[in-house]
Amino acid sequence: MSKPGKFPEQKQTQPGKEYEMQPEPEIIRDNYRGSGKLKDKTALITGGDSGIGRSVAVHFAREGADIAIIYLNEDEDALETKKLVEKENQTCFILEGDLKNEEFCKTAIQKTISEMGKVNILVNNAAVQFPKEDVQDLSFNQIRETFDTNILPYFHIAKETLNHMAEGDCIINTTSVTAYRGSEHLLDYSSTKGAIVSFTRSLSKMLVGKKIRVNGVAPGPIWTPLIPATFEKVSEFGQDTPMGRAGQPSEVAPAYVFLASEDSSYITGQVIHVNGGEIIGG
Repeated sequence: MSKPGKFPEQKQTQPGKEYEMQPEPEIIRDNYRGSGKLKDKTALITGGDSGIGRSVAVHFAREGADIAIIYLNEDEDALETKKLVEKENQTCFILEGDLKNEEFCKTAIQKTISEMGKVNILVNNAAVQFPKEDVQDLSFNQIRETFDTNILPYFHIAKETLNHMAEGDCIINTTSVTAYRGSEHLLDYSSTKGAIVSFTRSLSKMLVGKKIRVNGVAPGPIWTPLIPATFEKVSEFGQDTPMGRAGQPSEVAPAYVFLASEDSSYITGQVIHVNGGEIIGG
């Protein structure tokens, strides 16, 4: 597995342009062996076309799950994820649309159930970020875009999916290390990620009686298409972690496998921190 130190400077790309990144993100280790942990399960992953979402999809597939992904615009990346899932001999249903639209969220779940028959695992993962160094540079439109994308769909998708979930099913939410230690250039983004932590904890209490578990993963700096698309100093990305490097998607996705499987049957309302060694409270 490549363990990047400094990344080369490169021109910015659009989020999702995974094939343009150098070095390319590692989606799954060659030596990762599935053991049927998610056999006969169906997982729905928002933002599953690239980055962490793609890696989760492929890991879930190697563990025996069929996959549905919701994505925005990046058809080529979504088709590549579908190809990778099908290479694992699992079904992959891809659905393009804007999660900021509540009606689309409802329709997306209806189409997923119609196509896949069920959803046992929901991974809320889609997000955007727009770095700004000064609070005065934060426009209302940007703040609204960030909240409308990063947290409100978690409510809409969860509400609709829960109509089709049963005892033993689970929800996994992607938050961030920025929710715990803040970020001077991601004020709106880190605020939504903090909201996701509270959403996870509260929803877990709401659903514990139904024996549906709700947990989260808080990645630190991970080498995904969102990084060269939004940060100027790409070569310094992840250098300030104790490990001195950014992580790969392949190093995050196994945490989702753990939370989706029976291995975590006594865990709910918790967040796993995959951040290169940064000590986080809470």
